[in-house]
Amino acid sequence: MSEIIKTENLQYAYPVEDGQLAVPVLKGVSLSIRRGEFVAVLGHNGSGKSTLAGCFNAIRLPTGGVCYVDMMDTRKEENTYEVRKTVSMVFQNPDNQLVATVVEEDVAFALENMGVPPAEIRKRVDDALRAVGMYDYRKQAPHRLSGGQKQRVAIAGVIAMMPRCVVLDEPTAMLDPQGRREVMAVVRELNKQYGITVILITHHMDEAVQAGRVVVMHQGNVLMDGAPREIFTQVEALREASLTVPQTIEVLYDLDREDGETLPIDALSVTECADILEKQYLN
Repeated sequence: MSEIIKTENLQYAYPVEDGQLAVPVLKGVSLSIRRGEFVAVLGHNGSGKSTLAGCFNAIRLPTGGVCYVDMMDTRKEENTYEVRKTVSMVFQNPDNQLVATVVEEDVAFALENMGVPPAEIRKRVDDALRAVGMYDYRKQAPHRLSGGQKQRVAIAGVIAMMPRCVVLDEPTAMLDPQGRREVMAVVRELNKQYGITVILITHHMDEAVQAGRVVVMHQGNVLMDGAPREIFTQVEALREASLTVPQTIEVLYDLDREDGETLPIDALSVTECADILEKQYLN
């Protein structure tokens, strides 16, 4: 499985006014993401996770080091168009991405600007709306939709462009629990059914456990990188980085410390947690 994104000593500092010192946000990130992976990137506010996401799409260009997208150096202007075709972005506020007054027109907007033939646009729009479960809403006005439905339309607009990688920057941050569930179901489907590489920037632990890999950012660097079960059992290290762990792991970890018992603490689901507790205390 080849790499679709690779960073080497990636650094980024936001521009400042004359006479001020630039404050580095990314401080030398080296990371490799393979095609078809589902990677969750965690970190508290200011950890650099959203800045890193912007580098993947050439919204942010490195101030040091390099970021490759499908072997293209994002620093080279002649690569920008292809980089953004390869890696599409979905942001946390869907209202900032919806531009048309009808759902299907919104999904078609980028395709029209790309010069895609009308018949192909029709097919891509219909397929994308079906993929996110919004085909029946294709004639509706976006402003009449719920937050979760709007975000699914925004994702449909991305799917229609047929990118090889989708970066979702806190896509559920403004949604209620139902909307979060709807969007995460679509995200999983993008990865599993369509083979699209998914990079999910989030602070929700229950979303991160659905990924195949978790990268933890802290103070502009990669603090941890591994499978969810491997990462979330490092409770103290995560707490020191101002992060929580899934509630199931937190319950088992605190019980283990209070009772002096040797409990497995790697339960990522409520069912796994219940099975551990039943075996420990009822058998």
